Amino acid sequence: MKIITSLALLAAFVAGGCEQSASRLDKVTSKNKVADQAAPPPAATPPAVKSDRSGTVEERLARLEDAYDKNAEALEFLNKVYAQQKQQQQAQEREEPAEDAMFAVNVADAIKAGQVDGPTSATVTIVKAFDFACPYCQRVAGTMEELVKDYNGKVRVVYANMVVHPPAKPAHLASCAAAKQGKYKEFKDAFWEKGFLPYASARDPSKLGEENIMVIAKGIGLDTGKLKTDMSSPECEARIQSDMAEMSKFHVNATPTFFINGQHVGGALPKEGFKQIIDAQLKKAEASGVSGGDYYDKVVLAKGEKQFRSKADPKPN
Repeated sequence: MKIITSLALLAAFVAGGCEQSASRLDKVTSKNKVADQAAPPPAATPPAVKSDRSGTVEERLARLEDAYDKNAEALEFLNKVYAQQKQQQQAQEREEPAEDAMFAVNVADAIKAGQVDGPTSATVTIVKAFDFACPYCQRVAGTMEELVKDYNGKVRVVYANMVVHPPAKPAHLASCAAAKQGKYKEFKDAFWEKGFLPYASARDPSKLGEENIMVIAKGIGLDTGKLKTDMSSPECEARIQSDMAEMSKFHVNATPTFFINGQHVGGALPKEGFKQIIDAQLKKAEASGVSGGDYYDKVVLAKGEKQFRSKADPKPN
């Protein structure tokens, strides 16, 4: 890994939140591509400065000592910068999940609450930690639905609430309340279209608020009176907090974040990227001999790591 050269980059990483850097989706789904611009001509390479090798050994040594004395302050500064950047690199590595880890993310409560798309018999479980005000969460929402359909019973998606934008919290509470009426997926899909997209295009926070939520809920046949009551219930508040507590075990601080049969995927991928991971997980499950419906419980939960492990941490025995 290259040493970080900007304090701002590390600060952004540690702060977390919705995926703000250039997403892997941008290369595939961006509709407004900027025309390639001609690269400026490369700057002329300055001629190499040759050291003065004339004179006796003593004279040459004296010149080197003089040069060192003149540049001592600069060298000391560079050493301090290098040490600081090395510490930043190590700190970042301690926050990056180990690539060989299988994290045992508990999904039982989310499934019980109805935050799932796909059958219980699915071999591959995708956990999607998302925020209703996150653009990349919305952009990959359709991909999740397509994957469930394309794999025809072999894939399910479990949705985990991860509120990183406070104005999105009413929508998360409403999704919990909608699930109580058996319409979690219907509300989620409708909100992306009629709540998030108008908010994103017009930068109108009211589109994330309760008034618009009730309009959306009515449009999909929900009992809005019951929805409003359930939204303000301790149960729905606890549902959101439970998801976020589970995500915090694995240092999830940005959306979207995925776990595919325990394999961490930070940020949105193109559909083909998800399929490559899913196909690999299906082969692994087939080789294990554990049937699809039991795989997550008997392998991922039973044998997976119950807490976060970083790249800098050794693999447990």
